[in-house]
Amino acid sequence: MSVHAFNPARTSRPGLTVVPDHVEERAVDADIFRTVFRRHAAGVVVITADAGHGPVGFTATSLVSVSLLPPLVSFSIATTASSWPTVHRADSLVINFLAADQHAIAGVFATSGVDRFAEPTRWSRLRTGEPALDDAPSYLRALVEHRFAVADHHIVVARLATHAERREHEPLLYHDGRYATTHRPA
Repeated sequence: MSVHAFNPARTSRPGLTVVPDHVEERAVDADIFRTVFRRHAAGVVVITADAGHGPVGFTATSLVSVSLLPPLVSFSIATTASSWPTVHRADSLVINFLAADQHAIAGVFATSGVDRFAEPTRWSRLRTGEPALDDAPSYLRALVEHRFAVADHHIVVARLATHAERREHEPLLYHDGRYATTHRPA
């Protein structure tokens, strides 16, 4: 297989358009990175775990499906996150999906230096021992399969084991620095 540089002036593909010269491309620095991804809507979940020293949890917008067979998901967590030492040791975890009206709980689990499991957070343990949020409309229990160090984060890959849906819900989204939801026509 050979690799050739793309030269739009030499292409003969009909309908091919090239980004106009007046569109300025810039190098991606931390500020641009944040700005671009703030404008990318993402679902909001709270990931909870316990490796024997008490429950931990954090708000995540990085949850993605990886594989259908076997059912795998991934998410990222900062190496400096207070939950990382537990996630690093935990064999399993719970992905708590949040409803459109649960921005307050998302905010609690996104805040450093607070007891995220104190009142008003309502939580309990699954039969298998993991902490789960009682008010989450649905959750997935997952078994950790891989942890990959990537720059200042770790990517965690987990195999889905069980699912519970307590009620239907509109999803909580994060977009442009604030919580939002979808709006379905009536």
